[in-house]
Amino acid sequence: MSAPDPTPPPGLPTLTLYTRPGCHLCEQAAGNLARLDFRVQSVNVDLDPELRARHGDHVPVLALGDRVLGRGVFSPARLSTLKLALIREYHPG
Repeated sequence: MSAPDPTPPPGLPTLTLYTRPGCHLCEQAAGNLARLDFRVQSVNVDLDPELRARHGDHVPVLALGDRVLGRGVFSPARLSTLKLALIREYHPG
């Protein structure tokens, strides 16, 4: 039995993780996303007044473009479910 391929399926989108320094939930989310091989771009909301106004203290936020996929705690189980949904959405059939 061979080990599963750790690379994300081709064509899965890059997600945006809205964070801020010192946010333990943000650090936890980033680690869990990395372990599950998501493609992620982290954005510090404190560096952009518009993002700071939009998200306030409610980080981390995981988004795909303008679509918010979730906020708060991103457990491995929650992220695995999300990854499966994205695979089905971007690779139907």
